[in-house]
Parts: sequence; C-alpha cells; structure tokens
Amino acid sequence: MNTQHETGTGAGTAHRVLVLGAGYAGLAAAVQLAARTARRTDVAVTVVDAQERFTERLRLHMTATGQRVAELSVPALLEGTRARFVRGWVTSVDADARTVRLDDERRLRYDTLVYALGGVADTAAVPGAEEHAYTLNGTQDAELLAERLDRLDGGTVVVGGNGPTGIEAAAEIAERHPELDVVLLGRQEPGTALHPRAGAYLRGALDRLGVQVRGGTTVVGIRPGAVETANGGSIAADVVLWAGGTRVSPTAAAAGLAVDARGRVVTDETLRSVSHPEVYAVGDAAAIRQGYGVMHGTCQGGMPSGVHAAVSIVRALRGKQPKPFRFGYYHTPVSLGRHDGVVQFTHPDDSPRRIYLTGRAAARYKEVVTASPWPTYGRMKTMPASGAFWPRGGRSARVRGGAR
Repeated sequence: MNTQHETGTGAGTAHRVLVLGAGYAGLAAAVQLAARTARRTDVAVTVVDAQERFTERLRLHMTATGQRVAELSVPALLEGTRARFVRGWVTSVDADARTVRLDDERRLRYDTLVYALGGVADTAAVPGAEEHAYTLNGTQDAELLAERLDRLDGGTVVVGGNGPTGIEAAAEIAERHPELDVVLLGRQEPGTALHPRAGAYLRGALDRLGVQVRGGTTVVGIRPGAVETANGGSIAADVVLWAGGTRVSPTAAAAGLAVDARGRVVTDETLRSVSHPEVYAVGDAAAIRQGYGVMHGTCQGGMPSGVHAAVSIVRALRGKQPKPFRFGYYHTPVSLGRHDGVVQFTHPDDSPRRIYLTGRAAARYKEVVTASPWPTYGRMKTMPASGAFWPRGGRSARVRGGAR
C-alpha cells in the first residue's frame, strides 16, 4: 500500500485518479485506467473499497442459501498493473479541496475522481426494515441470512419486493429449503416487465417451487415476527428479506455534487458531473440520461459506464474531448433456482422483445452472464479494447440536442 500517495505527499507531478468503489462499474474503470496508462509515469491510479473481496452481486442469492461461490480478490486482480488498492470505508468527499476521507481518518487527494459508490437495499423506505429485515447488500449480509435459514426447522420466509433480486432470492430459498414456506410480496405481479408469455412462465416456475406470490401488496412496516401491509393486515414471518428498491450513498449530495431526487450524481453525456467536471460518476451512483430516459442500475450498464469513464479520462489527459456515452439494454436474465430461469431479450430502452428463453437454456445463459465479469476484467488488463464493446442503443439512446 502506497501511504505517500494516500496523503498526497509522494505523487510528485503525477495526475492522481482516485476510484471510489470496486464494484462492477468501479472495477471496470480502474482496470481500464490501469491498462490504458500502463506506460505513463505521470498518472497514478488508486482504487478504494471497504473490502478486498469482490462482491459478486449477481450471486448473492446463492450465498444467501449457503452455496459456495468463488472468492475473488480485487488486489490480486490489480497485480501487474500500476494501480494501487486502498482498503477503507469512504466517510466523506471534499469536492472543493479534492480530498476523500476514510473511516480511519486518512485523507486521499485526487485530481480526477471516479465516483462508483453503488446502491444498497432501501431499508429506510419501510419502518422496521433496518432493524428487523435481512438484505443482500453484500457477501456478509448474505452469509448472515444463510446462517439464519439453516437454523430454521420450519417456518415462513417473507421476501419483500418482487423485482429480479426478490424473485431470484425467493426461488433460490424455496429450492434449497423446501421445508420453509416462502412468500413473495410486491405491488405488482412478478414478471410484469417481461413479455406476457415469459412472465407467465416465470410465475409458473415460482408456483412449481412452492413460492406463494402475493402481488398487489404494499409493505408498510416490519416488526419482529410479522410484516404489516397497507390493507391493515399482517403476514407472519420467521425471517424477512428486504429487496424492495435501492438507495445510494448520501456522500455525493453531502459533498455538494449535483444530484437527482434519488441522490445519484447527475452527469453530462461524457459521464462527468455537471457541477464538478473533475468528477466522473458511473454505475448505480450516477444519473446517466439517454434518449429513452435515465439508466437504471444493472451490471450490463454499469461495466460499460466504467469503461467509458476511463476512456474519457485518458482522452482528457491527452488534450482531447471525451465522447458521449451511449448504451442500449439487451437482456434481462432471471434465475429461478439452479436449473431454471427466464431470459428476456429487450429493446435498447429495456422494453421486452418477443424473443425470450426459458428453462435450462435460460439457466445456462444466466450462468454465462454471471460468470463473465471477472474474466472480462482479466482480459482488459492486457487488451483494454476488449472491454469497449457493448450495444450503443442506436437512435433511442441519443439525447436530443445534447440536453441533460
């Protein structure tokens, strides 16, 4: 660990690029920057994250049911590059002084910042969720849930939120723990964003697994042993998993960066902060507008945004103008246990096409997608251009008139 660089006393005249967050987007940015500046001694890249282990968010529902997944090390991935890893929890950013403070009071200085502090489950949205519900915010949270489920001889697990995270978790728990009753709650029926036939298959698969689906249900409170609903009723629960929406870190707003109503950094078309052009925001932490609207957080969009930010930084360091970021969605893969799933292929604006996969073919497809990020990072270390291919979305991604 380069402590001189952390305090800003040993970087000399090097341009200091600091990447906050080593999730899918942040790590893509860091690896790209390291690879594209490998021969430059005037650029110093530092990556900050609270954990050395890379969190495979796409596999957290597996960890939550006691399944072993690979332990992927961020420092190990960065070996062979000039990028440095600093372990620490970011407590604040001083955008005027261009410094970042960590939980042990260290302060890191930067010339360019890549802000990639992604989202977590929005437990503040429902009273009692913070105190009485489990989440899938990270590996440790998922492991805690797995331990709790293993201690149950029977009982009911309620999953609040029936988006992809809630669906996958409910299916996985039902498959791995057939002795438990699993209830999936949400305002809509699960799979409504899919093609009608794909959505019907998904709901049928949940039924085959024994998951009790209760659409049209709004959770208004969580207390020990029960979930309270908007109609005045309650559902008995031995365990509650909260997957009803996400929120981002308040760090960006506290730093004075321009943010949207959800606290995400508002960017221009090159992914620079509209208020602080030395700051780039990527992944879930950014409000990135495309022609079809503001992007929502997914791995498929997060990694390209990280790559694009890195390319933009390198272009700026060379005195060139960064290019606009364009992205179009192309699929929504949802696992339904280990041997079943649905893959909905989409238009660039994320609306469903008529084409979809189901069953074992979908499960295999989902596994390929889930396993792809890590080897992609490895390839980018030696072939950075290999990470620069993704659907640009065509006309639907273009922002008319360049307005943000």
